[in-house]
Amino acid sequence: MATLVLDQLDLTYPDGTRAVKSVDLTVEEGEFCVFLGPSGCGKTSTLRMIAGLEHPTGGEIRIDGRVINKLYPGEREIAMVFQHYALYPNKTVRDHFEMPLKALRMPKEERNRRIAETAELLHMTELLNAKPRQLSGGQAQRTAIGRALIRRPKLFLLDEPLTSLDAKLRLETRTALKRLQEDLQITTVYVTHDQEEALSLADKIMVMHDGEIQQIATSYELYANPVNLFVAGFIGTPPMNTVPADFVSERRDGIVRAEAFDLHLTEQAAHAVQAAAGDGRLVAGVRPEDLIVTEPGGERELGGRVTVIEQQGDEWIASIDVAPGTIWKVRTPRLDTDELQTGQRVGLRIRPGRLRLFDAISGAAVY
Repeated sequence: MATLVLDQLDLTYPDGTRAVKSVDLTVEEGEFCVFLGPSGCGKTSTLRMIAGLEHPTGGEIRIDGRVINKLYPGEREIAMVFQHYALYPNKTVRDHFEMPLKALRMPKEERNRRIAETAELLHMTELLNAKPRQLSGGQAQRTAIGRALIRRPKLFLLDEPLTSLDAKLRLETRTALKRLQEDLQITTVYVTHDQEEALSLADKIMVMHDGEIQQIATSYELYANPVNLFVAGFIGTPPMNTVPADFVSERRDGIVRAEAFDLHLTEQAAHAVQAAAGDGRLVAGVRPEDLIVTEPGGERELGGRVTVIEQQGDEWIASIDVAPGTIWKVRTPRLDTDELQTGQRVGLRIRPGRLRLFDAISGAAVY
């Protein structure tokens, strides 16, 4: 196990592109940290700097307090799994597991013990003599994971390792990977653009956008309390509903006034908005699962006409035109609502405490 520290880490390419901008992060011993963000956000560049495949143009990378910026990849006591598992077609699973141990000049008896342990952890004991063409995609990826982990590295790095698998294999391999990491307690950094992977695997998630950290938090904290509009829109399926609005102060509480409806705030919420944004423009946000379908209300009350209904097993996802040019999604169990119909007018109620407000200019959360 090891503690990884990134201190003001920066990467600028020769053409002037600044791919990573002053990243500060600590990954504690045995922690599973996920770098999450859209393509081109800098997450893989950050991982490659940790691995030694890219050289930082600023800042430090430390493992257990030791600066490793200038060490070759093989001197960093790390292991890495790439998106494509790159197995040798003429070598068995046992051969792949044994290669890094031979490189360490490990005695044969110890090699055999490590191979047996790793195969058991990965549920691959019966496949040790199989070659890549005899393996499923999930088994091949587990072979690559085992090849990396068998050395017992201080730090385990994974760059979108499940992207090439189908949905079922992705789920199975994800479960096996999480169990393996918990059993071995190896400090792990995992890169993905898939929020479902990130939310299910991580002890801690670093959300990146345009080379910068947006938020570092647990899965629940990212979902419940996004620090800005980018995180609010990136986390969640469907993403958070938003609408431009103004804050209107009343005697003790206040109103968030959108184009077609008003949302009443509690006194606590009104004070928070006044302190953070004053009378500035806001963006109101509500998660689809925090909306409840009701009977249509009166003028200026939240609601609209159902435009599309997506049936997903025991759930509805309904699209509702709450304002001209503004469609909000509602996600609800079928048992929680009557049969909806396209074209039907409905009212909407926000679950208590689930309205989120953001500054329209900076995008920062104000409540």
